[in-house]
Amino acid sequence: MNYERFGLLLFLDRENEIEGIGAVIPIGKAINNNSRKEYITMTTIQNKTFDEERALYAVQDVLVKNCSFDGPADGESAFKESRNVAVDNCFFNLRYPFWHDTGLTIENSEMTELCRAALWYSENVEIKNTKLHGIKALRECSNIKVCGCDIVSPEFGWSVRGIEMKDCTAESEYFMLRSDHLIFCDVHMQGKYSFQYITDSVFENCVFDTKDAFWHAKNITVRGSVVKGEYLAWYSENITFENCKIIGTQPLCYCKNLKLINCEMVDTDLSFERSDVEATLTAPIISIKNPLSGHIYVPEVGEIIIDIAVSYTHLTLPTNSRV
Repeated sequence: MNYERFGLLLFLDRENEIEGIGAVIPIGKAINNNSRKEYITMTTIQNKTFDEERALYAVQDVLVKNCSFDGPADGESAFKESRNVAVDNCFFNLRYPFWHDTGLTIENSEMTELCRAALWYSENVEIKNTKLHGIKALRECSNIKVCGCDIVSPEFGWSVRGIEMKDCTAESEYFMLRSDHLIFCDVHMQGKYSFQYITDSVFENCVFDTKDAFWHAKNITVRGSVVKGEYLAWYSENITFENCKIIGTQPLCYCKNLKLINCEMVDTDLSFERSDVEATLTAPIISIKNPLSGHIYVPEVGEIIIDIAVSYTHLTLPTNSRV
């Protein structure tokens, strides 16, 4: 393999990070505990095509530019078990390129629909301005940052611990299943069964068009967002919507400690069934059915349905509300 030395010096500081090539690459444990800086020279690999099995297996301190991972050998796992790798403007058309990696940045690159299961079991990863179009693109990873990316990936983001996503678009089914500590900002997502069983997460200024979102989710805050889709957040616990627009039939049923603050609910019928709810709504709602307890403040409600034999409902409407 023809390696080309490239005069790029990076340094490790006491915060355990390498700086350079316009990015910050976390690398895990510190080399030492004092303030001494250790200089590392990155090896650059550029303008190459790789199609063999494990083409760059276990590489370290490498910058890979303008390379293509594609070809008749149809090899898998190009960067498996690698450390401190920066990838820029590369094309991936083969399976499983980034498994068990630590300290990885990917920028301005493309992973096609044939690039299945691209990032699994990796940590300290930053992905920018990249297309992730293969199924199951991210799974069982930790400390992930995704910015400016286009995601078309069924079953994306399962069992991820700690992910920040900003200015991204996503199409997926079962998006982010069983993940925790999500921080999403300005994300547009379309799909089905998203954010189920997630915990300890915050979403701001997002647009979600997805059925069955947030089922069994716990400790969630959604602010300034639009959430469209039927059967929203059933069986969730400690979920708060603030200044949100919620669209779709039968939302927010069987919830514990549900809060809505200054939210608009559109085309929402049979809402809040068997939920503990504190809600302040800014617009009329079609119908409310069998809420379990709490208070719902709404300017107008088309119908309140109480049709169970024993109701534990403590529903309060303002005196200026209309039923």
